[in-house]
Amino acid sequence: MNTKRLLYFFIFFTFFLRNFYSQNFTRPNDWKKYRKEVIIQVGASGFLGDLGGLNKIGTDFSPVDVEFVLTRPAISLAYRYKIAKNFNWHTSFNYLLVAGDDKLTTEQFRNNRNLNFKSNIFEFATRLEVSFFNSKVGHRYGIKKTLSRRHKSRSSEFIGFIGIGGFYFNPKGKNPSSGQWEKLYPLHTEGQGLPGGPSQYKKIALSIPMGIAWRTILNKLWCVGLEFNYRKTFTDYIDDVHGTYYNKAALLDAYGTKSVALADPSLGNIPGATSPNGDGTGAQRGDKDNDTYMSLQVTVGRFFPPKRKKTRLRSKF
Repeated sequence: MNTKRLLYFFIFFTFFLRNFYSQNFTRPNDWKKYRKEVIIQVGASGFLGDLGGLNKIGTDFSPVDVEFVLTRPAISLAYRYKIAKNFNWHTSFNYLLVAGDDKLTTEQFRNNRNLNFKSNIFEFATRLEVSFFNSKVGHRYGIKKTLSRRHKSRSSEFIGFIGIGGFYFNPKGKNPSSGQWEKLYPLHTEGQGLPGGPSQYKKIALSIPMGIAWRTILNKLWCVGLEFNYRKTFTDYIDDVHGTYYNKAALLDAYGTKSVALADPSLGNIPGATSPNGDGTGAQRGDKDNDTYMSLQVTVGRFFPPKRKKTRLRSKF
């Protein structure tokens, strides 16, 4: 699924919700009571890149290609401010752990490649949200069971969002000899910086977070919900895999045995799969599509309602 399709889906989703859900509160300005909110989010992360995937040629950017056994923790701290009744501004700091492993696919070329990685991701992101309320309240006046009906009433908010973020990553791979996790960036596994190789990648990149969320307002102070956040990025090196295999002798001379071991830990089931092509160019190690990652999180929010103004009693005399 390319970026344009994701954007079209987001626009369709927001307009669909706008027509489907009623946008109301008990009173016209009740939304102002929920204007400021601090949020804690906990859940799982997933990664879509060059490694692992389905037991066939990968489907770029598709969540169906996620390896669920490699889901890892995702934790966020966020602040939401309601700009208007149906628009929020949301800023967050997010920590995710992402991973990939060719051992989990039976697709012959990737399984033989035998690459793996894991990386911490530290992300700061801000986004614009379009929100739609569906309020459900009981009677307001003093008739039988009114109090219990009002107590059980809830307001649900459905949200579509898109934004921009920046994140830091530092991939590690498991050394096939020692079993230790090694930082891949200083090993230049695809010949970064060497003659004929690519330039060294940066460990800081941009992302475009987009997704959907739902929450239910329990009372004037608390709400709970669920959020799916998909990030398109502008780097293909979160998993340290992007282009072609580099000459192993040159890697050995420049960066040592660890670089060679982690650049090509292939199983040898496909003869010549990691050797140079007939024209002397390197064999394919990865594709050039940028990586993506995502999270599914439970959210708990705490509102900070405006303070009531004290009324002053005026004397009749």
